[in-house]
Amino acid sequence: MKEFRLNYELVKEFIIEFIREETYSNGFKKCVVGLSGGVDSAVVAYLSAEALGKENVKAIIMPYKDSDPASKEDALLVVKKLGIPNELIDITEIVDAYFKGNVANVRKGNFLARIRMSILFDKAKEFKALVMGTSNKSELILGYSTWYGDMAASLYPIGDLYKTEVFEFARFLNVPERIIKKKPSADLWPGQTDESELGASYKALDSVLKLYIDQRRTKEEILSLGYKKELVENVLNRIKKTQFKRTLPPVAKFSPRTVGLDFLYPHDFKV
Repeated sequence: MKEFRLNYELVKEFIIEFIREETYSNGFKKCVVGLSGGVDSAVVAYLSAEALGKENVKAIIMPYKDSDPASKEDALLVVKKLGIPNELIDITEIVDAYFKGNVANVRKGNFLARIRMSILFDKAKEFKALVMGTSNKSELILGYSTWYGDMAASLYPIGDLYKTEVFEFARFLNVPERIIKKKPSADLWPGQTDESELGASYKALDSVLKLYIDQRRTKEEILSLGYKKELVENVLNRIKKTQFKRTLPPVAKFSPRTVGLDFLYPHDFKV
């Protein structure tokens, strides 16, 4: 498949205008960003600072005792580069007060993600701001994110950029190279990496996603192009199994107008 390269100057202008419009139309002037030290949150911080002004973007850094020390260092590097306000909140005591003894990595990782998002929304209230989501298109479509954890946000500035595109965009924005080059990881437990959990590289995953999602190719058509059956089925199964994360909770309808079904006004509709 011939690769289609985005015009990142245009993408930047579009997302900056998107951030401004969605923030201001909701009655806000500021935002908070959970800075993890990863490329996604760095890109969102760069865009938010340019869209709203660096004084109106507050970075919240939330390490846990098992977090890679480099994650905090890289988050602070972004703060320094952008000159944005920041707050460091160690969540170790909160998490350890809840969990006693050993617990499965995924369960604990989900809890970490939800605690961080709870803090972000509280800080947004304190700062009179919106919460900028940092999920990318690959994560959202594959369901590789925590339901009501990192998926909870006021808006998704990079939610229509695949992970491989985020890497390219980050270079265009001059995000520090060490952040771009490190292995993608949610850093929810020691040694975790995205690609080991997903079972393939983002390059391979995104290649299939672009065919299936953007070009609407069938499974058979994708396989006919030479893609391995194991990879294609992995991607398609993940999409199917995680659809519940991408929709509002189902509502039992019995009235003429029902939230999420036929009461579908945009947030800025006129009364």
